[in-house]
Amino acid sequence: MAEHPLRLTPLPAEEWDDVVRHAMSPLLPAARANPRDAGNVIGTLARHPALTHAFLTFNTQMLLRSTLSQRVREVAVLRAALNSRSDYLWDHHVPLAQRAGLTPADIEDIRAGHAASPVDALVVRAADELDEDKTLTDETWSQLGAHFDDQQRMDLVFTVGCYQLLALAVNTFGIEPEDH
Repeated sequence: MAEHPLRLTPLPAEEWDDVVRHAMSPLLPAARANPRDAGNVIGTLARHPALTHAFLTFNTQMLLRSTLSQRVREVAVLRAALNSRSDYLWDHHVPLAQRAGLTPADIEDIRAGHAASPVDALVVRAADELDEDKTLTDETWSQLGAHFDDQQRMDLVFTVGCYQLLALAVNTFGIEPEDH
């Protein structure tokens, strides 16, 4: 994937206040709403508390309250991260995908644009169509309907879009991995 220039850094620890900590409340418990535990993405978003709170409310819906299984969600997130050229999101979601039951071979298949599981392959195709065409073909929508109800199909579209949006921010701001 691509290197992106560092444009914004996480909010310095001395600038964290109650407003910033509250902005993280949709995703992080109070004990983790601090510069060390928040990570570089959330720490950088902290520079704009109102936006952070709004985005994390949406992101938490997609990440923790989606009608999709964890496996399907992570297939969609990984493919969205790959299509968006976001090493940061890919690297952060590989462990989540493994916890959701994806094997290293499954993850490599997603990277390659196919999958052994017919449902995983369909989710990969849907993520690719959403990336390339900004919509799904009637055929893909119909095939998704054989496996998912309307709410799940909606959650799939919004999950891909949520992580494309997050990748845009990560790439544009040049957010670095935590080990830098």
